Amino acid sequence: MLDQTTEGCLIKDPEISEPRGGDEAHTYVIPDKLPVQSPHRGCSIHGNTTHLRGHTALRISKGDPPRSSKIKSDPQFPTPESSAGATRSQLGPRMVKAALYTYVRPDPVEDNPELLAVSPLALRSIGLARTEPSRPEFLKLVSGNGGFEDKSYPWAQCYGGWQFGQWAGQLGDGRAISLFEATNPETKNRYELQLKGAGQTPYSRFADGKAVLRSSIREFVVSEYLHSIGIPSTRALSLTLLPSNQAVREKIETCAIVCRFAESWIRIGTFDLLRARGDRKNLRLLSDYVREEVLEMKEKPQVVGEDRSDEVYDARPRNRYEDMYREIVQRNASTVAKWQAYGFMNGVLNTDNTSVIGLSLDFGPFSFMDTFNPKFTPNHDDHTLRYCYKNQPTVIWWNLVRLAEDLAELFAATPEMLDSETFINEGLTSEADAEALVKRAEKIIEEVGEEYKTIFLTEYKQLMAARLGFTGFRETDMDDVYSPLLDILEDAQVDFGHFFRRLSELPIFELMEKDKEVQLAAAEEFIPKAVLTTVQKGPEKILDWLKLYAERLEEKEDAKRMERMKKINPKFIPKNWVLEEIIHRVDQKGERDVLGDVIKLVENPFADRWDGVKDAERWCGDVPRLEVVFCSIIRADDAHYELSYSIGTNPSTIDLVLNICYDTACLEGHIAPKTRIFARAQTTFPRSTREDRTCFKAAALEIAVIRIMVTGRPHER
Repeated sequence: MLDQTTEGCLIKDPEISEPRGGDEAHTYVIPDKLPVQSPHRGCSIHGNTTHLRGHTALRISKGDPPRSSKIKSDPQFPTPESSAGATRSQLGPRMVKAALYTYVRPDPVEDNPELLAVSPLALRSIGLARTEPSRPEFLKLVSGNGGFEDKSYPWAQCYGGWQFGQWAGQLGDGRAISLFEATNPETKNRYELQLKGAGQTPYSRFADGKAVLRSSIREFVVSEYLHSIGIPSTRALSLTLLPSNQAVREKIETCAIVCRFAESWIRIGTFDLLRARGDRKNLRLLSDYVREEVLEMKEKPQVVGEDRSDEVYDARPRNRYEDMYREIVQRNASTVAKWQAYGFMNGVLNTDNTSVIGLSLDFGPFSFMDTFNPKFTPNHDDHTLRYCYKNQPTVIWWNLVRLAEDLAELFAATPEMLDSETFINEGLTSEADAEALVKRAEKIIEEVGEEYKTIFLTEYKQLMAARLGFTGFRETDMDDVYSPLLDILEDAQVDFGHFFRRLSELPIFELMEKDKEVQLAAAEEFIPKAVLTTVQKGPEKILDWLKLYAERLEEKEDAKRMERMKKINPKFIPKNWVLEEIIHRVDQKGERDVLGDVIKLVENPFADRWDGVKDAERWCGDVPRLEVVFCSIIRADDAHYELSYSIGTNPSTIDLVLNICYDTACLEGHIAPKTRIFARAQTTFPRSTREDRTCFKAAALEIAVIRIMVTGRPHER
């Protein structure tokens, strides 16, 4: 059930303090002088030209009139010239008021950056030729070493956000710096290019403004993959290694920069901060900018609810800000439905990570579903499972209600009130007007909540029907087909994504004519070999569902259905174990071809095979199951005994600590150090008292005696 509460639908400016410190964040900004692009053939990014060369070239001209001059820059550095004359320390972390962005340049890279990978899909989207990355000027641009000065002055955005349900104050582009905007003249799509990991900004807080290779590879791959399978996402153009730059995370890691792009980087958190600060003027200007320039909406007042007797709805004109809010809601409802249908989990769905145009963005601890588990979250810090798989639709609606609270004064205003000078300058001036506006706002939010549910469920049902090869959705499918299937996938420990692809390759009607032994053998193919012997009646349950599935199919011809299903069910899915292997091979072994190989799979994840990629079939296979060997203490019962001696006899707590030890050992790939196990325990229990932490430290010492070792060898298949 979606939580549709408005939590009071606050209209007044809340008194919210802005705590200092915290994790860095990154987003979008709108400079005072945005360039307007026009097509120009035969141009490039070299020399003193102001163009990007491609099949149909892009032009980014500094002299063109701005796309919008409504949004205000940081008053401390109001112009590019003032920022260019400032030292890096002056452009460092601080609170920025009455503005949405700051002009700030990337940190220059002193050593020789290495261009590790470029996305061919991204080149086509922007309108660049495949040969463009071979030019020295391309590397200079995507590493932050220049090439943008004559196009536009770089900037970083200021925004806030609700994180894990709590107000976090000012956040912003802590390590992302936007360079310029460019339009592909063939598609007319306009993109903002941004460097992630380009250095400190006023919004870095206590962070270093850097991005490490590990997280950069993950974002580069998943951004392009989501685009390939039809899920709206920010994009990644290039991945650049900074071999001499290092950053301290859990360990010392090598830095990298991702050049990424999107139609807009504005988030719900951009609106949140203005409302929290009571900045009505800039909130309205931002709303106008998003409506007119980002969403490109024209004002078309509509009358809704004419058949209702409720006086709030009777002949109510829908103003331009309500239209904008509904558009944002519709886009996000559609995107989260796609996440659910494909088993994608963002992991950190705060309002600062929720796009106003419905993009998937800011990829931290994301994951694709392995064994189906609706309560799974890839975020180790999400102890309450707020952002787990099953909660994603609800939490996105929660974020959209926060946006509604930001915009309520605008979208619930009457036509007579909306554009009056008194309302624009002073807001609501009477209690009666305030009460009426709150009532209208709550009704609008309630109505839009129903619209969100309808769009989400419709999109989800249609996608699931398509993934199963149905030519259309039936209302009985949810109870008769989908729900039983998901229960079986969970019980039989079947990989969620791989199930649909294997179903695409199964001639179901031919199978139904075989004897039961052959049918059971086919059903076993859906279950990973490593768990086949431990699953109770798994093949039998899958076979029963396959019989139901065969009866449900409208067309009784396997070939057409299988061909159609392969076009929507990818064979390749960038699972975490695949990404970790790629990261290890690039970072530790110095391999480079592996990135080119995975890009081939990302470009066309629906293919049956990829010539020249030797690891393709393995990467498309089941998750390897690591064998765990207890060296000093053989039996698990003994491990429980040792732990109970240190931390008490609560079985669930003991199991949790054992899992921490096991997970840490798996991540390490060798005997897990005591300090690493203890660190994981502290992360899992951040609110523990000093005495609790002492117990966990003692437990870590006992676990070290157990000495869990991981061989890293998959089970025989």
